Amino acid sequence: MYKETSSKKWAILLISPFLIFFIVFWLVPLLYGVWISFHNWNVSSGNSGFNGLDNYLKILTPGTIFNQLFLKGLVNTLVFVVISVPALIIISLGLALTIDNLPSSLKAFFRTIFFLSYAVSVTAVSALFLWLFNGNGGVVNNALLSSGVIDTPINWLNSQPFAWIAILIATVWWTIGFNMLLFVNALDEVDGSLYEAADLDGAGFLSKLRYITLPEIKNVMVFILMTTVIASFNLYGQTKLITGGGPEKSTTTLTMNIQQTVFDLNQLGIGSAMAILMGIIMMTVTGAQYWLSYKRKEMKDVITK
Repeated sequence: MYKETSSKKWAILLISPFLIFFIVFWLVPLLYGVWISFHNWNVSSGNSGFNGLDNYLKILTPGTIFNQLFLKGLVNTLVFVVISVPALIIISLGLALTIDNLPSSLKAFFRTIFFLSYAVSVTAVSALFLWLFNGNGGVVNNALLSSGVIDTPINWLNSQPFAWIAILIATVWWTIGFNMLLFVNALDEVDGSLYEAADLDGAGFLSKLRYITLPEIKNVMVFILMTTVIASFNLYGQTKLITGGGPEKSTTTLTMNIQQTVFDLNQLGIGSAMAILMGIIMMTVTGAQYWLSYKRKEMKDVITK
């Protein structure tokens, strides 16, 4: 009995730092943001009183400047989510599979190489890709011109779809290492005897990928998919520093428009309401992904039985 009580005390002691930081740095700011979203709150003059759902109505009412900012930012953000999530999942899985098939002596080296870019700051990444995709004398244009692929320089950062392509490439290069590392760890947990049995049956790479690898790492893949969607929704630094939201605000994301609402338009209450609506949309999308993955597994189990 004494040992059981002592173990519970140690468990509480060990988990308490996490709970404290969770409450102080996540729960309290979230609740405070929700509270602000129901008030007429300016950055300069402060809280002018409770106004109920008025901030949300201003955002959702067609024709208002806040509605335009919210919808434009949301559409641009969804465009980035659609183009970035598949690339970030597929390329990171491809790198992980490549590393998994390397000799053991080389795995640690290449894991480190591919993960290094994730440790670079967004400012440095943006400066690098500004230099690479500069329309006048940039490295990418020079390489394409010298190889004869193009006849005239491409205005990468000031025309579409090239601006999105530049941001996508920068994002993939910068963040691919995190997903890759999670996939590598998942692949390490797959039972090697399954591959040996598949080899004896004459299964090829694609068959083993479809029937062994993907089912075995499914839970990790769902987690990576959800975190990647959340990260893509929060796109800010790359578009802010590489394209400045252009051309013609086509890469202005919802996070950038929330910042504009708060600091340029002096509307902290409406900006907080935008952030809450953005959070609800993100939770809906990620919740739907989790539900669909669970539902597919449930249907598969029923069919198997």
